[in-house]
Amino acid sequence: MKPIFSLSMTQIDAVITWVDGSDPVHRRKREAHMLPAAAPLHENGINPHRWACSDELSYCIRSIANHAPWIGHIWIVTDAQTPDLSKLPRAVQDKITMVDHRVLFEGYLDALPTFNSLAIESMIWRVPDLAEHFIYFNDDVFLTAPLHPDDVFRGSEPVLRGKWVDYTDLIDTDQQHNPALFNHFTQINAAKMLGFGAKQLFASAHVVHPMRRSVFAGLFDVHHDAFAANMSHRFRDVGQFLPQGLHNHACIAAKTCQLHFEQDHLHLRSGAVADYPIDEVVAYLRRALKPEYKFLCVNDLGQVEAAIPAARDWIERAIGKQRQAA
Repeated sequence: MKPIFSLSMTQIDAVITWVDGSDPVHRRKREAHMLPAAAPLHENGINPHRWACSDELSYCIRSIANHAPWIGHIWIVTDAQTPDLSKLPRAVQDKITMVDHRVLFEGYLDALPTFNSLAIESMIWRVPDLAEHFIYFNDDVFLTAPLHPDDVFRGSEPVLRGKWVDYTDLIDTDQQHNPALFNHFTQINAAKMLGFGAKQLFASAHVVHPMRRSVFAGLFDVHHDAFAANMSHRFRDVGQFLPQGLHNHACIAAKTCQLHFEQDHLHLRSGAVADYPIDEVVAYLRRALKPEYKFLCVNDLGQVEAAIPAARDWIERAIGKQRQAA
């Protein structure tokens, strides 16, 4: 019988990274650091969709409020920006604290400004007063069905969603510049740091990531030089490691996690509306209404909405409070 997580034992927080790339100040900062780059920047790291803002943060937070009201505190990591959360219920607003990059990168301010999610993810565990157990959200990941604490932590062990993969065919190839394979290489780099080869590593799904703050702190101490290097890239670089992948492999090596292989999550990746017939994409999006799916990741909502005008309606239905009674 699986252990049931007791809310009376501990608190689980949520950390969300967010940026409004259309902000003129942020855009000028990005462009100022792109131009003097000593070497060509990786296409995956400078694609404008990476900083696009299409109200995903509101969907993400409302989905947490509707489907995981037990979440203790919601920390939003930003770069000198403040999202408009005035339409959220006051009770939800009271659970939210904004955390600037300068707070996370204290002692490493030379790495700022950064436009690199991998650099930021390397430091999210440094949110002041963050609970030991927390769930990391990209702002384009939404809860689409009731989420229970033991969906993400069993006892004190994080529940890791993903699959075992063999990436050996990527080694010693010229595929490192392929933006579609960028995540593969950063997962290889993370696994390698903990003795896992490309032949068998655990590839994290595009979903929420339950994490333990103490695990990250320990990794930071042991692999400090690697973390410093990860932070040094202002834009995503194929030589970096995926921080959540490092955390997950550390938990796997220590046998302090639960692996979850059931398909309870959906990932509508960037470019899907161009690569597949629209009716197939719509059918995929509709699956978010089925009770067996708890998570939906939509990488480029603006692109999806342009091709499927009703996309937001489907997302609203999926994250809606009425789903709790479904």
